[in-house]
Amino acid sequence: MKKISLLLFTFFSMTLYSQEKLSLNDCYQLVEQNYPLAKQTDLLAKQNELDVAIIQNGKLPKLDLLMQASYQSDVTKTPLMTSAGIEEPNLDQYKANLSVNQLIYAGGKINAASDVKIAELKTQQKQVEVNLYQLKKQINQLYFSILNLQERNQLLLAKEEQLKANLKEVKSGIKYGTILPTSDNVLEVELLKLEQQFIELKLNKNTLIETLSKLTGTTIQSTIIFENPIINTQISNTLNRPELDLFQLKKEQIETSELLISKQNIPQISGFATGGYGNPGLNMLENAFKSYYWVGVRLNWNVFDWNTTKKQRESLLINKDIVDSEAEVFNLNTAIEMTQQETEINKIETFIETDNTIIELRKKILKASDSQLKNGVITSSAYMTEFTNLYEAENNLNTHKIQLLLAKANYNITQGI
Repeated sequence: MKKISLLLFTFFSMTLYSQEKLSLNDCYQLVEQNYPLAKQTDLLAKQNELDVAIIQNGKLPKLDLLMQASYQSDVTKTPLMTSAGIEEPNLDQYKANLSVNQLIYAGGKINAASDVKIAELKTQQKQVEVNLYQLKKQINQLYFSILNLQERNQLLLAKEEQLKANLKEVKSGIKYGTILPTSDNVLEVELLKLEQQFIELKLNKNTLIETLSKLTGTTIQSTIIFENPIINTQISNTLNRPELDLFQLKKEQIETSELLISKQNIPQISGFATGGYGNPGLNMLENAFKSYYWVGVRLNWNVFDWNTTKKQRESLLINKDIVDSEAEVFNLNTAIEMTQQETEINKIETFIETDNTIIELRKKILKASDSQLKNGVITSSAYMTEFTNLYEAENNLNTHKIQLLLAKANYNITQGI
């Protein structure tokens, strides 16, 4: 299954880069798959599998082998033994025992311990998911910063094209004496400034792309086009964050621990059997190597634990209250953050409406300035002032549009959509 997923991902990556396009969702998926933290999910599962297997081994028979040779300074003896002709035990003794212990009843303690480990795994894996989810806002910041530079580059290209067209007309006007000489110098200087801006945009974009590449664990070429996403938001107080599931799993882990504690003082019954060979055997008065065995049933019961179980339960209850407190703080902070983001969205939408009005006015002013420049009424410097004003207005509009997308994307992340 993992090989199939790897092949699909490879195909997906090849398709992605052959199309020379990258979407915001692509970046999310790449982080979830390639970020080093993502490896912990499988590692935690493997570790937990081993831990549970170790706990379940408690149900299997336990074998103990004991081999011993000893020499003692004295042995038990009485005058009756001498008078009866009974030989005294040897001072050197030897024995080899093999013991088997089998748990018969433990009140479900082993299964309860396994359940605690499984609950712990779910909590740990959800924590990994939470940590990966929190990277999405960092992805948003990088992605939309790159997208903003990409849009600014397109706007600069349009500005360059317009300036070159105007420069051609100005040179023609200078040639025929309708426009003052050196008027073309101002436009040529502006074109040189544009070249500097192109270089700056390219360097800034490459730096951001390199950072995004490291975060996603994938080489992203500077020629890739970052898609302008369509982001819809649903203003609501409803949350669907993985942190909420994490809090619930923490409480469930505490509950499984409570169940395990409740079984700590349950009587434990086990059977045992021991077979051996030694000198002496079970008959201490016989100096000879003999085989022997004994079998039985053992009951272990911690009758009084000095309120240890009670205190452990009280400690777990405090942990549960702590988790509830953490959840309450999270909900409060998230609600405040969503309110701030909603205000930001409304503010930017208002700015965009104003930007559109400003651009329409700037276009009318520039159109009049263009006519005045061609007729020699104003200088090229005065024309460039209005031309730059229109460019700045259009740049503000593009910036606010990207900011709106970023604000909406962050709102969705905060909400958990």
